Order: sequence, then C-alpha cells, then structure tokens
Amino acid sequence: MAEVVLKNVIKRYGKVTAVNDISFSIGDKEFYVLVGPSGCGKTTTLRMIAGLEEITEGEIHIDGKVVNDLPPKDRDIAMVFQSYALYPHMSVRDNMSFGLRLKKYSKEEINNRVDDASGILAIKNLLERQPKELSGGQKQRVAVGRAIVRKPKVFLFDEPLSNLDAKLRVEMRAELKKLHQKLQATIIYVTHDQVEAMTLGDKIVVMKDGVIQQIADPLTLYTKPINKFVAGFIGSPAMNFIDCRIIRKSDGLWLDEGNFTVKIPEDFVEGLEEIADKEVIFGIRPEHIFDRLYTSIATSENTVMVTVDVVEPLGSEKLLDLVTQKSRFTARVNPFNQAEPGQNIEIVFDMSKMHIFNKETEQAII
Repeated sequence: MAEVVLKNVIKRYGKVTAVNDISFSIGDKEFYVLVGPSGCGKTTTLRMIAGLEEITEGEIHIDGKVVNDLPPKDRDIAMVFQSYALYPHMSVRDNMSFGLRLKKYSKEEINNRVDDASGILAIKNLLERQPKELSGGQKQRVAVGRAIVRKPKVFLFDEPLSNLDAKLRVEMRAELKKLHQKLQATIIYVTHDQVEAMTLGDKIVVMKDGVIQQIADPLTLYTKPINKFVAGFIGSPAMNFIDCRIIRKSDGLWLDEGNFTVKIPEDFVEGLEEIADKEVIFGIRPEHIFDRLYTSIATSENTVMVTVDVVEPLGSEKLLDLVTQKSRFTARVNPFNQAEPGQNIEIVFDMSKMHIFNKETEQAII
C-alpha cells in the first residue's frame, strides 16, 4: 500500500473554485474519510486523486511519486463508485476478473485472486450469478471485490453505500471496517453522511465550499470542533447553538440567554475573561441536556425552565424540542421521559461539555 499526499491542490472550473488550496497527508494503511455537504469539493478531490479530473494547481503524490500527469490506469488505484457499474451481461466472476483479463493475467492467477476476494466478501456462492439476480448489498460487494482483485496501492470509495437502505448501510459499514482490518489497505472514502464518517475513519477531513475546515480523529472532531460549522456537522442530532451574552456576577462568569442564565464552570473562566459582556454562541449537544427529574447533576447554576414543543420517540431514546421566548434547542433524553408538548419542564445543562464560539467569526473559543 502507499502514502497519499496532497500539496496546495486547487481545482477551478472557469471562474468557480471547486477545491481551494487543500493539503493533507494520508499515511500508509490509513482509512481517511472526506466528508461535507453537497458541493463542498470532496468528490472532486477524490476524482483528482484518481486522475479523472485535472488539477488546476498543486501536486498529488502517491507512494512518493508525483502523479499529476499520470493517467488513471498508471496510478495503481482502484475506485468504487456510488453506482455499482457492473456489466449486466457478465457473471459476478467475470465482472470481478474483467480488469485482470484486460491486463493479460494468467487464468490461474485470476482464479486465485477472485476466489480470495470473494472469500473475504462472503460472495463465493454468487460467482456464477448475473447482476440482475443480486440484491443491492450483493452488488456493492461485487463492486468492492472487483477493486480488491487488482491489489492496488490505494482504494478510493465515492459514496458507495448511498444507494442502500438504512439497515443494509449499517451492515455494510461494519463490513467495510472489517475489510480494512483484513487488507491493511490505504483507503480514501467520500461521504456526506457524518455517521458513516465517524464510524469508518481513522481520520476525517471536514470540507465546506472547497476548503478544509478541520482534519482530526472522530473523537477530537466531536469534543473539540474548530468552528461552528464542524460542531454542527459532526454529531446526530446536531449541536444546539444558543445566542447568549457572557456576563460577570460576584461569583464568576455566566451565560445570559435573556430568558435564563447558566454559570460557566471555573475551568473555562480564564479563557473567557477577555470577552465578558460580549455576545457569543453557546454550543451544547442534545445528549448533554437532561430533564431534571432524570439526572443527579442538577444545581441552581445549570438548571433552567423551558417549554416542550415537540416530542420525538425513537425507541431507545426520546428527542425533546424545547423552546424559550428567544431560542429553540433539542435534548436527547431517557425513553421513559413523560414530558408532553406544551408542558413547562426544568432542564439541566452539563456545562462541563459546553462550547463557546465567536459570534462574528464562528471560530471556537472554548
């Protein structure tokens, strides 16, 4: 396998800059995920690595070699697309072996590689079927198998699970994770689904408008997002953002929403002293908001009264959409919570998990 390095890569389509001066390095055998909303440049980046798009500026290195001018066939990469792109008139075996036959591999080598790949993917019993006889998940396995038999230096996946139903996507995520562990391959994976990104990636590249926002492991992205965009994109349900003012009282700093105040923990005060009396964005994840009846961390400093607007039962949990006269936010609570729409309840913020963002730049302060 191989290291992949992007240095100051730019892609322009006329006056439109799709990818703007991005740089990152993917180590040998690492699983990197490019994630972001539609139009953020993630698929364009993947296609430039594959050689399917020309680079406007910058360099791409694969295994220590600059590949800017190399055609896709000479880059020793294999790509799995969103569409399975299987030949409908060929059997599974022939689909998987097609690339090897074009390169004039021996019949024995081809059979060995197809048998190995089909064993890894548990599709040996499907080798004589045609694509029309396969389910969506089976077709996706065949597409992955076609990439595996080539034994490339780098695997590129472009939203390969987006055509599958929710249950099958969860199953295939686990299969891809196991596949990476077996192959010890360098994998670059594109998705718009942050849950997919968090479960699969060793490192995640979060993109917006062609610009990299943050590169980090899943836990760091969740606990220490660099700005409001990353904080809101990573996590499900998304982080709540509440406009507040930092105010000073005799016992320390507080966040004043207008309808309630909550105290800022002492551990965070030093980093916020300079912006006392200024407007900020208070970030708190739904799982860090509790109904007072169901938590032991309630104090007068972190408990506020709100109104329940909508209740969303999800089986293992409930989501409460809560409102004040000024703000709306979501709490993820115990499934046995008895709150009803229109009811006033006391909720508790776990302030040790709070985030503070600059209101103008949206960069993280705490």
